[in-house]
Amino acid sequence: MATPPARARADYDYLIKLLLIGDSGVGKSCLLLRFSDGSFTTSFITTIGIDFKIRNIEFDSKRIKLQIWDTAGQERFRTITTAYYRGAMGILLVYDVTDESSFNISAMLIVALTDIRNWIRNIEQHASDNVNKVLVGNKADMDESKRAVPTPKGQALADEYGIKFFETSAKTNLNVEQVFFSIARDIKERLSETDTRPEPSTVRINPTDQPETAPKSACCGS
Repeated sequence: MATPPARARADYDYLIKLLLIGDSGVGKSCLLLRFSDGSFTTSFITTIGIDFKIRNIEFDSKRIKLQIWDTAGQERFRTITTAYYRGAMGILLVYDVTDESSFNISAMLIVALTDIRNWIRNIEQHASDNVNKVLVGNKADMDESKRAVPTPKGQALADEYGIKFFETSAKTNLNVEQVFFSIARDIKERLSETDTRPEPSTVRINPTDQPETAPKSACCGS
């Protein structure tokens, strides 16, 4: 069955589904809470399976309904969260700038999901080919002495995969609105191009274009 068009309801012009992925503890839930509710908490509560929030935004005179799914980072929830990749229109790949293990795997680590590159491979394996992606380095408000992943290193990885890059802080609200608005705008533009793309031309055959029926042989009777 064909997927219904993104613009299908009177209360919004586009429905955009986003997915937050990354290791446990990088701040995915805090980013979502800051963007959806404008609040922040220092209490760490592990996401169990998957959660979601909705926020309505508007730009370019279009009403956008964002449905944002927050996934658990633990490997035991992997089979649950990967089921949501296929339906996502955009994916925010989040790491902690103070935790190098959430960004880049070392020789001592055996858990592959701590590697951003492996998260990207999960996207390539489970998500749609045209899904929009953005790399997000969270907790950028922390003192530079605690930073483990320099900004140029994050930018270089984003450039390697041809995706946008932001450093954010859910605590101070640094770039939180910008990262969600940016990926939403990119998806909206992609959907707009699909909506305005002309239908493929079809060839219509008129009855007069059809070959005439061959005359019957006289031996067959009238």
